[in-house]
Amino acid sequence: MLNALCLIIFWLLVSSAQATENARALITGMETLMWSKKSHGIFTMSIKTQYWQRQLELEAWLDRPNKTFIRIHSPKKEKGVGSLRIGGEMWNYIPKIDRTIKIPPSMMLQPWMGSDFSNDDLVKESSLENDYNHEISESFTQDGKTVYRITSIPKPDAPVVWGKLEFLIYSDFIPLQQSFFDERGQIVKVMNYSDVRVMGGRKIPTRWRMVPQDKTDQFTEIVVKQLSFDDPLDDELFSLRNLRNPK
Repeated sequence: MLNALCLIIFWLLVSSAQATENARALITGMETLMWSKKSHGIFTMSIKTQYWQRQLELEAWLDRPNKTFIRIHSPKKEKGVGSLRIGGEMWNYIPKIDRTIKIPPSMMLQPWMGSDFSNDDLVKESSLENDYNHEISESFTQDGKTVYRITSIPKPDAPVVWGKLEFLIYSDFIPLQQSFFDERGQIVKVMNYSDVRVMGGRKIPTRWRMVPQDKTDQFTEIVVKQLSFDDPLDDELFSLRNLRNPK
């Protein structure tokens, strides 16, 4: 009887470990598909609120996991504004006043340029692969493919801004949805991915719409115009000198 019980416990532990590894593999696969090790893209960001709306044209470079650089090219009012992250530090440059502002960790949840994306969302300070424990909580079939619901809980003392994340990811790693929760477990906003196209030789969703759950008539939508992967990136690109030198 004891041997049978030990065997059951053993297989439960093995199954749990395998499920955790599968969830982590899906998250890693999604991150690799969407961003690879290095990426460079041109995007439009459309922001709509109850009172106003505007559109930004921006360019972004990522050297994962430690470096991100974003530059706004239009409209004229915001042209040259930049954001730089190196490791756990982030700066914004405002050309109108020729000032570089360091963003403290307490401001990582603040909106980036008035959008529904936070500073952390855009510059990806936290690491999905390293800062969260992942678990597959559900699977179902959609569009002839398996979709996995993955619940991601921050590891103790991880430098993250969200209390929980939930993902819907196809079995081929294409993301379908991401939900953001605060520390009390209340859903804050949801990002839906759509319009799958070939970019940089791989199929990815090219339209990402973020909707705050307390203002469902408001959204921010990013559309991918161009995206390339794993081209060489000069280290000088990710520097304060380059941040203060809009072109």
